[in-house]
Amino acid sequence: MRGYLFAICFLFSASALTQPLTPTAIDSLAERAMKSFRVPGMAIAVIKDGQMVRLKGYGLRSLRTGLPVDENTLFGIASNSKAFTAVALGILVDEKKITWDDPVRKWIPEFKLYNPYVTDAFTIRDLLTHRSGLGLGAGDLMLFPDSNNFETRDIIYNLRFLKQVSGFRTKYDYDNNMYIVAGEVIKRVSGMSWEDFVQTRILQAIGMCHSAPAYDLLKDKSDVIDAHVEVDGTVEVVPRHVSKADRSAGGIYASIADLSKWVALFLNDGKFGPDSARIFSQGVQQEIWSPQTIIRVEDPGFYRIHFRAYGLGFNLEDVWGYKQVDHSGFLEGMVTKITMIPELNLGIIVLTNQESEEILNAVTNQIKDGYLGTAYRDWTGQLLTERMQANASDKFFTDSIWKQINQVLVHPLPMDFNPYLGQYSDPWFGEVTVSNKNGKYWFDAKRSPKLSGELLFYKPDVFVVKWTNRSIQADAFVVFHSDNKGQVNAMTMKAVSPLTDFSYDFQDLNFSKIKSTPKNN
Repeated sequence: MRGYLFAICFLFSASALTQPLTPTAIDSLAERAMKSFRVPGMAIAVIKDGQMVRLKGYGLRSLRTGLPVDENTLFGIASNSKAFTAVALGILVDEKKITWDDPVRKWIPEFKLYNPYVTDAFTIRDLLTHRSGLGLGAGDLMLFPDSNNFETRDIIYNLRFLKQVSGFRTKYDYDNNMYIVAGEVIKRVSGMSWEDFVQTRILQAIGMCHSAPAYDLLKDKSDVIDAHVEVDGTVEVVPRHVSKADRSAGGIYASIADLSKWVALFLNDGKFGPDSARIFSQGVQQEIWSPQTIIRVEDPGFYRIHFRAYGLGFNLEDVWGYKQVDHSGFLEGMVTKITMIPELNLGIIVLTNQESEEILNAVTNQIKDGYLGTAYRDWTGQLLTERMQANASDKFFTDSIWKQINQVLVHPLPMDFNPYLGQYSDPWFGEVTVSNKNGKYWFDAKRSPKLSGELLFYKPDVFVVKWTNRSIQADAFVVFHSDNKGQVNAMTMKAVSPLTDFSYDFQDLNFSKIKSTPKNN
């Protein structure tokens, strides 16, 4: 009898396990996920055992044009570009032109960080592993929002002003700027720009014919997505990110068809094509896919994760007992994800044209579960619920702040704003102006013109800057400080919403007042 009951239980459990999704099921998943997360367009590739299970575009490239996404539609892959930078350096390692542990100053003598010891000890490997000791996203305001005028040389110079918040090589904190330095290393070692090196040694070498290292380098822009952001409840087209300085950290534009070749390259140990031409060595791949920086696992979660780490341009973790290699990419109005499980010879790519991290994970996990054979979980439903809860919590918090601000707008308090007026300067971000424009108080960043907005009173010496460009979902507190004589002499900032993207690192700014504005200006 006990054996009979065991057999029944076993059959029930087996029937509850997921199976690989059919192409039709993947299509249904994509359509439901796009509707749930309000994403206009998406492209998906699933590669298993060297075969293409699904390669397809869904929805619209742009709400402005209404044109459809296909397998050749080009997306900004954002931080998935980082792995291309790691591979480019790996090619130079294979050619014995560098080693992973060369000091950065060997190639960029002017490279300098706040701590002299860290400056001297910093290696090429350190550039790729997010363990510099700088805080999460430190210095990213030199890159975001787009249209600022910081160039590569400015970013390299300004790194010396960013103070470390943890011990060198002791903690993972994601960092875009070090990948910009890595791109400069490639330029100085190879004699080619990062763009030319990636184009000729990687993209062309593996047949990524439609792709380019940057939007403005695309030969054909007839089939490219627009960026979309949800602003005040409406999804709308926003200007694309086109900065030249951060291409080695996030500049590549690629199609789902081309990226499938990139994934196939890794699943084939660095070899590509019918002749198995080797692009990089097995040793380089092993180094790229080996843990370099440990990331603390707070909760094993559904996938029973035991370890998490960052390699060189990729995240590494175990899922259901298998090693997973993945990375996500986020730019204004577009997000992407590449996932590989080498032991299953499986690759999954998801590209989108809206800022929804949840859709990346919902689609990737649902497809992945079929190959892992896990118990069924509705990832779209679960992650949508979690997102709605997070938004509701954030709204409750921020609404209380705006309620107080609006009360002051309706019933103004007697206040002299003149002491706050003037020019302020931060060592790495540069100057901002606090001014009176037609009776309204205003914040303008000299080197980042999109960071312009009205200053609204919140509490004594504390204001909130409401950015005029509402697609910048990063309104910030502005706190004025006084010296021992009561004269306003400094200013600091902090994002209002806990959900603000970490690249708006206002907390790293420390402004000193350099010039007061005469009254009644």
